[in-house]
Amino acid sequence: MEFISKIFALAVAAIFVQNFVLMRFLGLCPYIGVSKKLDSALGMGMAVIFVMTMASTFTWLIQTYLLIPLKIDFLQTIAFILTIASLVQLVEMIIQKTAPSLHKALGVYLPLITTNCAVLGVAILNINNKLSFIEAILNGLFAGVGFTLVLVLMAGIREKLDKAEIPKAMKGMPIAMIVAGCMALAFLGFSGLKI
Repeated sequence: MEFISKIFALAVAAIFVQNFVLMRFLGLCPYIGVSKKLDSALGMGMAVIFVMTMASTFTWLIQTYLLIPLKIDFLQTIAFILTIASLVQLVEMIIQKTAPSLHKALGVYLPLITTNCAVLGVAILNINNKLSFIEAILNGLFAGVGFTLVLVLMAGIREKLDKAEIPKAMKGMPIAMIVAGCMALAFLGFSGLKI
């Protein structure tokens, strides 16, 4: 029962309390760029969940069984970026073959997952917080779910705003920034949550 409560606490923390986009301000480029349409936001979110989970798995293994034993842990960032880039290439090839319309809709933002600092951030935080292997995988999964949640919420709001009467000067990026700020304030309410 203690393990389940620890997993629940990890999930709530990664999704709401320490959300990578709204609390740590990592991964803002795809958050703003892909959140114009709900279907592309959901597709990007699923890709990020997969990449974050797999990156957490492989980077933990690389750090634990390669970098530390060989005393080359100073190469952590380079090794992690190469791992993430390989995973993103795999995801891009799969999406291109299985869902060409989604691949076209995501455009340049799909390869940008490689440089998405939220993915690198979760991998480094797993190591710095000394999470176990299972905890690291679950933290990556929950961080990806949190990223997808805010991406889908933002896309839903932006689709509604496209149909609303907004002053011309506020259309597009200005209203998106205001909505992002309001969402960050709303998620700030979770920061006092104690589990």
